Amino acid sequence: MISLRITNATRILAKDQDEYNQLAICDQKVDGVNRMISVWEPTPAELDQLINGGSVVLTILGTAHPPVLITTQPAPQEAG
Repeated sequence: MISLRITNATRILAKDQDEYNQLAICDQKVDGVNRMISVWEPTPAELDQLINGGSVVLTILGTAHPPVLITTQPAPQEAG
């Protein structure tokens, strides 16, 4: 997956850590719950796997599993 720059990003994770890929996130608070939202796009090979019945894999580093939510969003609208 390729991380994309999210609209209204509030910060960039790993901004000063060259050993990691930077990740643009949008911080939100909904019903008193903090959220960090990022946007991802499948590579052509990953998209081919998904079209052919493959699945999305979520990997959490460490030994504790935080609450997560995986959703989709429509393609960006072309300005015109």
